Formats: sequence, structure tokens, C-alpha cells
Amino acid sequence: MRPGLILGLFLRTSRVEKKRAILTVAAIAVGSASLVLLLALGEGMGRRWKEAFAGMGTDLAVMWPGETTRSWKGLPSGRPIRPRIEDIRLIEERVEGLYAVSGELRNWSTAFTWGDKTVNGRLTGASLVYGGIRRHFAQPGGRFLNPIDDAQRRRMIFLGWDLATNLFGEQDPVGETLLVDNVPYTVIGVMAEKLQWSSYAGMDKDHAVIPLRTFWAQYGDDHLVNLIIKPLDPERMKQALAEVRTVLGAKYGFDPEDERVLGTWDTVETGKMMNNVTLGIQLFLGIIGALTLAVGGIGVANIMYAVVKERTREIGVKMALGARPSWITGPIVLEALTYTLLGGVLGLAFSTALVTLLGLALRHAPQESASGLQMMGEPTLSIPITVLTAGILGVIGLAAGYFPARRAAMIDPAETLRYE
Repeated sequence: MRPGLILGLFLRTSRVEKKRAILTVAAIAVGSASLVLLLALGEGMGRRWKEAFAGMGTDLAVMWPGETTRSWKGLPSGRPIRPRIEDIRLIEERVEGLYAVSGELRNWSTAFTWGDKTVNGRLTGASLVYGGIRRHFAQPGGRFLNPIDDAQRRRMIFLGWDLATNLFGEQDPVGETLLVDNVPYTVIGVMAEKLQWSSYAGMDKDHAVIPLRTFWAQYGDDHLVNLIIKPLDPERMKQALAEVRTVLGAKYGFDPEDERVLGTWDTVETGKMMNNVTLGIQLFLGIIGALTLAVGGIGVANIMYAVVKERTREIGVKMALGARPSWITGPIVLEALTYTLLGGVLGLAFSTALVTLLGLALRHAPQESASGLQMMGEPTLSIPITVLTAGILGVIGLAAGYFPARRAAMIDPAETLRYE
């Protein structure tokens, strides 16, 4: 095979068919741009959903008290089970492989007063590890609760960013004193803003957190409304929850298999479902884009078949004069690959520019106008998207050139003399 000869034949024929070349490249460019844009939208949406789902915390289980539905060792069903603050230490000691255990006490209608302004909201009493596992990170200049706050039952309060804005406006609240149901508390921090779509007791931006034992001292109730469990290994979540039920069942006298005693939300399982849904949507968008690109590839193949048909007599003469099959097939395959590659490069350049512009528009748009697009996320190009697009383009280019070239190589020179 002589690559120089094949390249020369290709360049000569492509100059003759300029209009055909332009239309072919345009078809591939549109198809590849559609594929890249749809994959970028799917990638951005997947990342946004993961970020929003992780806003509450990752690999957690939330357990809340219920009632027994089975009799157990002589005890009747229908008994309410209410774990207490002391059970947090019990679970930490008896259940192995836990990263953290936190308890929650809650008051749903609390009066927060600063100056002459009062806002009603949720107040949560929480363990010290709560801030880390529930992603309650403080803005610069503030902090979350520490061990001394809980041990000494200090009146320290950590505010969600919306609650802080409603009370203090643009003023920095850290160090200020506010009243919580007429009891003075010092603001030690404000939660950094985060994206959160999942919750079990309202969004974190609207509530305030105080030490667990401080809450108990003020309101006189140590019955937990929630237990938060985070294992070291997410795959061990089910086993950890079963052990928690066993420990509490032995203390409070209920069947550990009775699932109504402690309602449970396992975010590990929910996260797996979310990943599957996201993957399904991304595959769907990718298939649509690939089919769009395949249509352009079919157009390339049709054009190459037309080229073979138009050059039938020319091909026959070349073969009769001793041209090798590779001299016939080479320019056709090279022409199809070149059109596909050029169209792919143009489509990728266009889609990259569009994705960049969309990202800039979303980042600089007012929060109110962009809220409807938050669920879709920012379109994102990645190396896998680029590699996948290049692979599909290569397959389409080879297929679009190979089959017409194969047909050309099988032409009988004698038959071409009768071809009109």
C-alpha cells in the first residue's frame, strides 16, 4: 500500500466534491455537538444531584421512636419506645464499627428574639459530632459546638444562615446575644450556605442548634426525637442498624425484629437508588445523542455509496489498468474518516463553547432567576465524555467508509464498461 498515492487520490476527489464535503461535515458536526451537549447536561445534572443529596450528610441512618407492634417476653404490644440521651453512650460502647452516633432533641416552635425582632423557628439540641456528620460547617469567624459547651451546659447557639439573616439582616451575629424562649444565648457561629434537597425535619438553613444537655436543662426532656448513625463502612449499615435495635431492645424490652419500634431512613440505600436513577438518565441522554450522531454517520455512508456509484466506470478502468484494491478502498475510507473527524472537531468546539457560556450564565445569574435551573446543574465536560465521543466518531467514520469501499473493491472491471 502506498499512503502517499492514496492521500493524493483523496485530495483530488475532495476538491472536486466541495459541496458534498461541506454538507457531510456539517451533518457530523451537528450530531457530535448534540452528543456532547446531552452528555454534558447529564454529567452536570448527576453531579448536582449528588451534591444536593449530600447536603444533609452522607452514609447516614436516621432513626426515630415509634411503638411496638408485637408482644415480647410477656410485654404487650402498643408500647411507645423513647430512647434517652444516655443511650447515645450505650450505643457507642456496644455497637462496633461506628464512625459517629448523635442524638437530637427538638422544639418545633421556638421564639428567637434579638432586639425588637422575633422569629419563630426550629431549635435542635444535638451531640457534638452532629456538626461534622450533618455538614453544619461554620462561616469564617464562627464555630460549631465544642465539648466544653456540652459538658458545662453553656448557652451557646449555632444558627442556620437563613435564620441568621431573618434575625440580624446584614450584621454579623457572631458574639451577639439573642433570646431563645426568653433565655439568653450567645451566637457562636452561622452555618455556611450549602445545597440541600433532602431532609427529615426541614432544611438546615432555617434551624438553630444548641448543646444537647443545654436543651435538656432548659426544656426538661431528655427523650430523643432522632438518632443519627454513621458507620465506618457504608456497606455495614444494615448490620449496624440491626445491632442498634438489639442493644436498645435489650434495654427497653422489645423485639429487635419489630421494625415499627424505630423507624429508619437509610441514606446509603437511598443514595444507591439515586445513583441508579442518575445513571439511567445519563444513559438515556447519551443514547439520544449517539443516535443523532449515527444519523449523521448514515448520511456519510450514503454519500460514500453515491461516490462509489458515480465513480464506477473510473474504478473499473483503474482496476483494469492494474490498480490494487487498497488503492480503490483507501481513498474512500480516508475520505469518510476525514469528513467524520473534521465534523467531530467542529461539533466538539461548538459544544465546548456553548457549555462554557451556559456555565458562565448560570454562575452569574441572579439566584431567583436561576432557581429553576438548579436541579439540572451546570453542564460539565469531562474526559470520559470526550473519549466516548471520539470513540463513537471513530466507529462511525470507519463504518461509513468501510462498507462503500468494500463494495467498490468488489466491482468487476468488465461490468463497468456497460455501466451508464
